[in-house]
Amino acid sequence: MIEVPTLSLAGTYRRRVNASLERIWENVLDWEHLAHFHDGSFSECELLASGPWGWRVELTPRGGTPQRIELRADRVAGRYVSTTIEGSTKGTEIRVALEPIDTNLVDVTVEFHLPEARPDRLEALGEVYCAAYAKLWDEDEVMMQARERALARRTTPDRTAPALDLGAEQAVRAMLPMPFEFGGAMFRLIDHEGSLVAHSAVCPHWLGPLDEAPVVDGSIRCPWHGYVFDVVDGRCQSQPALKLAPPPEVRLIDGCVVAARAF
Repeated sequence: MIEVPTLSLAGTYRRRVNASLERIWENVLDWEHLAHFHDGSFSECELLASGPWGWRVELTPRGGTPQRIELRADRVAGRYVSTTIEGSTKGTEIRVALEPIDTNLVDVTVEFHLPEARPDRLEALGEVYCAAYAKLWDEDEVMMQARERALARRTTPDRTAPALDLGAEQAVRAMLPMPFEFGGAMFRLIDHEGSLVAHSAVCPHWLGPLDEAPVVDGSIRCPWHGYVFDVVDGRCQSQPALKLAPPPEVRLIDGCVVAARAF
């Protein structure tokens, strides 16, 4: 006979999230961002199974041991439950309710149900869970809002855009890395092995921001899902189907740095 742990409510976290219900569900079902965007909380996340029902992962908290977590979603009811099925917090259930208030406003209620009966221990753990989830929702709200803005301004780059004078070479180099817009798309100018190179400032996966991504060994990493791209050819190391949008060609003309469409 399988022993089912008795759960007690340790605490409840409530907040009003400035994001659409669509963005929230997208974020909830996106297991992949956990160990990248929330890298201060988690160090590793391995997918075990996923589907319309949700996902199951092996998630390692920062400085902790691996936990097997299963998330099951009921989108019709506006509910989902995250259960620890293996690990030090086995049996824990985190129950979340989503209530839309407006187009981009959703009330979120998170209940922490733990296999613990001691009142003092429950209270202490409840405070820990509430603080952890406040941090995670703070971060997720920023990501969801950024994605909403990126989707709203997404356009097909104008391949007929005229050349753009970015300024005198010495002045431009002093401002590197330098973001700029060309043909309606955002790019960033960097120094790569002594040459001026432009790369797309938008990740092709979920439109994550690359404008502040450090260049390491000629590559940049998306902070949302950890995809790594070569700054010269735009190729993704782990997903060949992903590639950065083609950048304009960077030329030096009479001492000035000029971005021009590549032929």
